[in-house]
Amino acid sequence: QAPLVESGGGSVQAGGSLRLSCKASEYVYSMFCMAWFRQAPGKEREGVATIDDYSRTQYADSVKGRFAISQNNAEKTVYLQMNSLKPEDTAIYYCAADPLRARCSGPFSPDFSTWGQGTQVTVSA
Repeated sequence: QAPLVESGGGSVQAGGSLRLSCKASEYVYSMFCMAWFRQAPGKEREGVATIDDYSRTQYADSVKGRFAISQNNAEKTVYLQMNSLKPEDTAIYYCAADPLRARCSGPFSPDFSTWGQGTQVTVSA
């Protein structure tokens, strides 16, 4: 089983919504910090949201109030609900996991140990 598998990406018009899913293997889901990152063409990968094993969350300023990260322990799945999408949200979205709970606090760090393959989100004006 792949450690992390994203799904739910697609194309949507500005103002629309999408929900991304990240299915984790049992071992990976036991890690303390899960996150969503994104990378737009020609830009560096940036953190979007994190959630730890206490369900504490943090968000990038650019998505606060529009995106929501959540998790379903029974399904070993982390979700990213994206509302009021903007063209600048267009990117490949990656799910990530790390055993260090501190990765879920403070500045977003790309040093997560485990990554998914990514799912494309395209928002048209």
